[in-house]
Amino acid sequence: MERIKNLWFDGNRIYMRSTEGRVLSRPLEAYPELKEASTEQRNDYTIEDDGRAIRWEAIDADMHISSFYETTEPNDENEVARMFKRLPWLNVSEVARAVGINKSLLARYIYGISKPSEQRVLQIRATLHEFARELQTV
Repeated sequence: MERIKNLWFDGNRIYMRSTEGRVLSRPLEAYPELKEASTEQRNDYTIEDDGRAIRWEAIDADMHISSFYETTEPNDENEVARMFKRLPWLNVSEVARAVGINKSLLARYIYGISKPSEQRVLQIRATLHEFARELQTV
């Protein structure tokens, strides 16, 4: 069974070399916790679960080797990304909290790594409209 031998970061990607010598990579947009982490935090990891998982204790993040097998690349040409491009000052954490989802999931929607359901898109839009109504009262 393939295991993680080592990993490194270059640009906006994380790379993994397996015990079989394969090199696989994923965009950091797929892992918002890592994208936002400092170089020191990114490099402070442990390989666990007999080489099948990586743990970043300082940022409370985990990744399984199977994540490297995913082939979806970022595509910010989607409705959620357009909302955040129009309003770049929006705080992703606060919007996620108001919607009732994890910040990482909302970031994956924004980067096009994950596709939200139509209901979720409507929920995000409704949350932004509520924020706008609150701003009008200031």
